[in-house]
Amino acid sequence: MAIVDIEVGLDEEEIALRDTVHRFAKEVMRPAGEALDKLEDPNDVTAEGSPFWEVHARYAELGLDSLDPTNPELDPMKGARMRAMVAEELGWGDSGLAISIGAGGFPRMLSRLSGMPNLIEQFGAPDNTDVGCWAITEPDHGSDMLFIDEETFGGAAAKPNCIARRDGDDYVIQGQKAAWVSNGSIAKAAALFCAVANNGKLEGGGIFLVPCSLPGVSHGKALDKIGQRALNQGEVYFDDVRVPAENLVVGPDMYEFMTETVLTGANAGMGVTFIGLARAALEHAVEYAKERVQGGVPIIEHQSVKARLFKMFTQVEAARSLSRRVSLYNGTQQPPLLQYSIASKVFSTNTAFEVASDALQIFGGNGLSREYPIEKLLRDARAAMIEDGCNEVLSLLGAEHL
Repeated sequence: MAIVDIEVGLDEEEIALRDTVHRFAKEVMRPAGEALDKLEDPNDVTAEGSPFWEVHARYAELGLDSLDPTNPELDPMKGARMRAMVAEELGWGDSGLAISIGAGGFPRMLSRLSGMPNLIEQFGAPDNTDVGCWAITEPDHGSDMLFIDEETFGGAAAKPNCIARRDGDDYVIQGQKAAWVSNGSIAKAAALFCAVANNGKLEGGGIFLVPCSLPGVSHGKALDKIGQRALNQGEVYFDDVRVPAENLVVGPDMYEFMTETVLTGANAGMGVTFIGLARAALEHAVEYAKERVQGGVPIIEHQSVKARLFKMFTQVEAARSLSRRVSLYNGTQQPPLLQYSIASKVFSTNTAFEVASDALQIFGGNGLSREYPIEKLLRDARAAMIEDGCNEVLSLLGAEHL
């Protein structure tokens, strides 16, 4: 059985891009992801000389910065299609490293969206390859940060853990972000989502660009997780960190709109990324079923295995179609529709976990062994059902938009 990309109408440039990123995923990401997954100490993942840094460096060499949605020379439809193909291939290679790459470029993209020359020069220059982070989740607030209302910032039951207070021409940031910040232990720049206060009164949320080299910024240890172990995650601390007022890219008046916009893009990206993982699990299962002999024949000759594989195939293609469609619509239309991105993220990550689980069943006892790739994919897929908003909370948020 062939698992192919049945997208029609791709031009030569798009096909070449897909094939190039696939080679990168196969030759660079997969070996690195497998090696990093086996490290006992998560802090070793980003130690000097780790293949983690080679992945980021080799990715930068691909020159995909031109696919940034802020690029005015890129046709919106073509750009959206290419970004979806890239995300799927990166997820096929290693989902944890794919998320690290995506989060790493967030401050760079945000600076370009700001239109502020000083911020673009500092964070968004074409040759800037610093690894960044999206710092939103807090010790006392996870997916609830996505419900923006009067209780989110300053409510009696929802006091923020990180606050930026206006002080003259600056803001002074105090508090911390949780251990789930992707690239949190290593980020050179943060796209910081936090509460904003003026004259001692909380005004709502704000989005800041913060260089992590500033006095008062520090990082926690890397989180030890069951899945996506190649993805560094850790706390970011802010101890009276002073930034110019212009570093407030989005103020309280636009915070809800921008947060939903970011979530719309992030969830759509998660959808296509984890279709890559689901596709990888399916391909491993098909290959193994053709090689493994039981009852005198390869197990793919058994009807129960055939039926399971075809069910997995239909699940992958259904979720793939949804995630591609959502990526194209939200990448080209205004306003983008959050409920569709949430549907893509929830359906695709659930599919990835179910397909990886069925793939492990086809591997049988071997699937439980770390000598085979399936148990890692199952662990990686399970993590996706919680990150970028846990699927249950996202579903509630999506339902509010129906």
